[in-house]
Amino acid sequence: MKRIMMVGAIVVSAALAGSIAMYGPELWAGYRFMQAVDQHDAAYQANGGAWPQLQDTCALCHGANGQPRDAQYAALAGQTAAYIENQLHAFAEGRRHSAQMEPLAANLTDEQIKRLAAYFSEQKPGVTEVPTKDDALDQRGQRVVAANGCAACHGEKLSGGPLAPRIAGQGQLYLSDQLSAFKCGQRTDPTQAMNAMAGTLSDEDIKAVAHYLAKLNP
Repeated sequence: MKRIMMVGAIVVSAALAGSIAMYGPELWAGYRFMQAVDQHDAAYQANGGAWPQLQDTCALCHGANGQPRDAQYAALAGQTAAYIENQLHAFAEGRRHSAQMEPLAANLTDEQIKRLAAYFSEQKPGVTEVPTKDDALDQRGQRVVAANGCAACHGEKLSGGPLAPRIAGQGQLYLSDQLSAFKCGQRTDPTQAMNAMAGTLSDEDIKAVAHYLAKLNP
């Protein structure tokens, strides 16, 4: 009987050792994956609360944490809360036009708008895309930006100020679309400063400015 028990123990041990050798790496990888998920969830809740949050509805276009991967959409990360609030109210009231944003903003309460603005203002900004290298276009864009004193409103390094949003690191397509909209009056600035400035730009100037600003690290 004792011999049978010893043989059984040896067989079980061998089987266990074989299972560990065969499945151990997969079990360890699974454990590490679940640990990473738990850490991500903890960081997410510390940043904005339990999932899903209101800001998650914005991620499809504006990216996770307000930093998009698609250059046609505005980067919200790091914008001032006051600017985001103003733009959401402008969409909701039809003062700024977008087939997507107008109905979405119109369904938000004032409290939800404040929450969204506060959340995105606290996120770390980045560069949406890095345009194809073109030194001549960059230099022209830099000259146009300097000549028009864009930093006076858009802040040091064009990362946003009390009067105007962050334009450094925005997508090239988004920037050119907005400048063109200001130029033709499709989008209006309450002070008319942006409309007046954009009205002086040629199409090539707009292309150059958008190219230059898109590569700036906010």
